[in-house]
Amino acid sequence: MSVMVVGQIGRDVVLQTPELSGTGGTHPVRERREMLGGKGANQAVGLAQLGVPVGLIGVVGADEPGASALEQASSDGIDTTHVIRRGTTALVVSVVDDSANRLLLEHVPQHALLTPDDIDRGRPGLLAADTVSVQLQQPISSTLRAARQGRQAGALVLADGAVDLDHSDELFELVHVFRADADEAELVAGEPVKTPAAAMALATRILHKGPVLVALAISGVGDLLVWRNGSRLFPLSDAPVVDRTGAGDAFMAGLIAALRRDADPVQAGHLATAAASSTVGHLGGRPQLDGLRHA
Repeated sequence: MSVMVVGQIGRDVVLQTPELSGTGGTHPVRERREMLGGKGANQAVGLAQLGVPVGLIGVVGADEPGASALEQASSDGIDTTHVIRRGTTALVVSVVDDSANRLLLEHVPQHALLTPDDIDRGRPGLLAADTVSVQLQQPISSTLRAARQGRQAGALVLADGAVDLDHSDELFELVHVFRADADEAELVAGEPVKTPAAAMALATRILHKGPVLVALAISGVGDLLVWRNGSRLFPLSDAPVVDRTGAGDAFMAGLIAALRRDADPVQAGHLATAAASSTVGHLGGRPQLDGLRHA
């Protein structure tokens, strides 16, 4: 049995510069990194590093970057059997300065997004998985199809990202675990979610719609986990932040790895926040979680 991650695969280019300011002039690049990226791939890499058997359903281009992404994913121990190839590979360029300010440039063509037919092609992988993790940055028709198939197969179903409000009730009925960052939580709530009390109120409303565990990030505060009979706030780490890219993906990898070994929500929250803290300490969204494998 394994985890099947449904989400974006692409190429990440990360540039570090001393300061992001103004719109003109020249900004020197101190460091440049190119790597396998995308929220789905980052999460799958993190899971593999934590010792979890994992596969991907996503799209890469029928181009050299796509071939390179597949080669890297395979070398990371990720099953790419159900990855679709077409068009050009999605690209994200991230410019990060010494204060962890970030500018993102994204080229994600429509053909780089999953369709319901793509999900159906990956159905054998979904049926074989004990856990299905769906990134909500994909079209709602595709994410609902994946969540529904995972639920019908008896898998633990998780969803991460911004919810299409027209389909939120349908989604929440299908997932066991829902996670959102601060901006995504605000979209669900229809108002800022800046305090633990506001996050608790939102999480409670979501729990009443179906999930058994909700994780919400609170900007500048930390991560709140809420379940049917309890809650726990995990404050932000004091560790220096180099680049916030990929923190949420690492959080999900840690959460999934812990839940699959029957950890309780508090134990799962500790591993998830440790994974996120580890990831913001280096440049780029690719996680480095091998040291947490036995945590």
